[in-house]
Amino acid sequence: MNQSTPPFPAWGIPDPVRGVTGTEPLLAVDDLHVEFATRQGTVKAVNGVSYSLNPGETLAVLGESGSGKSVTAQAIMGILDAPQARIPRGRIRFRGTDLLRLKEDARAQVRGRRIAMVFQDALSALNPVFTVGSQIAEMFRVHQGMSRRDAEARAVELMDRVRIPGARQRLHDYPHQFSGGMRQRIMIAMAIALDPEVLIADEPTTALDVTVQAQIMELLAEVQRDSGMGMILITHDLGVVADVADKIVVMYGGRIVENALVHDVYRTPAHPYTKGLLESIPRVDRKGRELYAISGTPPNLLDMPPGCAFAPRCPYRQDNCTTEAPPLYRIGSTRGSACHYWREVLDGSHG
Repeated sequence: MNQSTPPFPAWGIPDPVRGVTGTEPLLAVDDLHVEFATRQGTVKAVNGVSYSLNPGETLAVLGESGSGKSVTAQAIMGILDAPQARIPRGRIRFRGTDLLRLKEDARAQVRGRRIAMVFQDALSALNPVFTVGSQIAEMFRVHQGMSRRDAEARAVELMDRVRIPGARQRLHDYPHQFSGGMRQRIMIAMAIALDPEVLIADEPTTALDVTVQAQIMELLAEVQRDSGMGMILITHDLGVVADVADKIVVMYGGRIVENALVHDVYRTPAHPYTKGLLESIPRVDRKGRELYAISGTPPNLLDMPPGCAFAPRCPYRQDNCTTEAPPLYRIGSTRGSACHYWREVLDGSHG
């Protein structure tokens, strides 16, 4: 067995992913567990996730569908489906306050105002029977008590800010009258309306063409520079986050399998799953070669395998991988990997 360094200690150590550098981070998720009760049994969607975010920082959360990325974000926002959803363990600290201990009225004061979210499907997230202007203006009327006229004026300003052409003329248009990219801009306008301190962007470029993807990412980066907010960017696409993220958390089967500063992940991934994701990115220098794909399928969260959840798909798998679940091993001072054989992954050898 690989004689790896010890796993990350408990909360409170100086750690680049948790963000503890002597002061409380802006947002800190600590040992979060989320379960869903279904007819088939209990789905353990999130299993001991810990990460943090500092002001002005971008954290990218990567992984396939079903890895727990969006469920963690919904737990932060307090919008998990109840009563099926349950949080049996964990803390979500925002400026030192555990959001999970707040009453709903206090939680609602944080949601949207101080922590905002851009949802994956803008067409579904926007109400089809109200104009986009009224939906943006509602943020100011509900949270700040503005008059209809003043709220609409602020809505026009926000639409201009997110670069929607002819904002004043389009104020009274409905969501279906906008393209996918323009709808996503409207969602961003609604999310930043109250100048939140944290913005969670859940797959903000899904179903958009490459050019529009780049425009949306540029817009998010610009908004962040202007406001100094922290941003959590949820995606399955490593190519999207290369130029915007400061650090990366990779999730698989409800757990974090790797965390690191962004340049370390791209230079030398330390987990077989991360390595597979990187090798799956189309590259111009591999023209004519078959696109790499990770073999197998993601685990069934109702029936998780013993040991490492990625073991059935892993080219580095050895006997103990199927019986001993790896902790998040510390690698130096800036990263962690939940792989017994992370040294072999780093140097490219098998065994």
